Amino acid sequence: MEMKKCEIKIVFTDIDDTLFSHSQGKVPSSAIDAIKKMQAKGIKVFLCSGRNYYLIRKTGILNLFTPDGLVTMNGSNAIIGEKVIHRYPIPEEVVDKMILFAKRLRFGLTLIEENEGHINMIDERVISAHEKYGTRFPQPRTYPDHYDRVVYQMIAFCDKFDESLFLPHLQNCKSARWDEYAVDIMPKDSDKAKGIMSVLEYYGYDPSQAAFLGDGANDIEAMNFVGLGIAMGNAIEETKKEADYVTDHIDNDGWAKAMAHFGLI
Repeated sequence: MEMKKCEIKIVFTDIDDTLFSHSQGKVPSSAIDAIKKMQAKGIKVFLCSGRNYYLIRKTGILNLFTPDGLVTMNGSNAIIGEKVIHRYPIPEEVVDKMILFAKRLRFGLTLIEENEGHINMIDERVISAHEKYGTRFPQPRTYPDHYDRVVYQMIAFCDKFDESLFLPHLQNCKSARWDEYAVDIMPKDSDKAKGIMSVLEYYGYDPSQAAFLGDGANDIEAMNFVGLGIAMGNAIEETKKEADYVTDHIDNDGWAKAMAHFGLI
C-alpha cells in the first residue's frame, strides 16, 4: 500500500512491543530518530496505549521525546498537553460486579484510574504477566464491595476459563487478552479507536489523515479506523491480517522502516 507524503498528518503508536521493545528493555534509537524527524516536519505523534499516564511515564519514553499527546487506557482517556479532552469511565455497577467475581474466583484484579492503579492480590499469574512486560504491580489492597473511585480499565489476571465465567455477566463489556493470564476488560464501545477519534475531532483531521502502529489484539479497532494501519513484524497473526501493511520486527528497526516506507521520514 502506497500513500502520498502529504496525506498523513498524525501518527498514533502503541507502546509495548510496538515502540518499546521488551526484549531489549528500551525504545530502538531508530524509532526515536524517526519520531523527531516527523515532528520537525509537522507530523504529530501520539502514544496510544493500554497503560495509564503513570505507567507510560514509568517506561521512560517521555524522557526520550515529547509526544504531541497521549491516548491512554485503551482509549478511555485522551490527553493533549495538560488537558484531558476525552474521558470514558467504566460504570460503577460493572466495577462492583467485577470485584465480586475476583473475590469468588480468587484472581488478581487491577483497577486502573486516571493516574494510578490498585490490585487486590498477588499470585504467580500476576507476577508472571508483570515480569514479561517489565512492570511493577501496586501494593495489594482489599477492595470494598462498592468501589467509589472512577475506574477506566480493569485487568483480570486469570485464564480463559475464568474469563468465560465472568464476561457474560458484565453488561456491555468486552475483553482483550494480552497474556496467557492477563486480560483487559473495558466497555464494548470503548477502544483505542474511540480515543483516537476524539483527538482527530480536536484537530479537525479526517481518519484518512491518520496512521496507527500496533502489535496486539487491542490494536485492531484503531488499525481499522485510521487511513493507514501498520502491524509490527512481531505482531500476532490476527493483527497482521487486519493491517494495511506489515513492517519488520520491532528489534529490526520495524517502526522506523514503516515510516520510511510511507515517506514520512
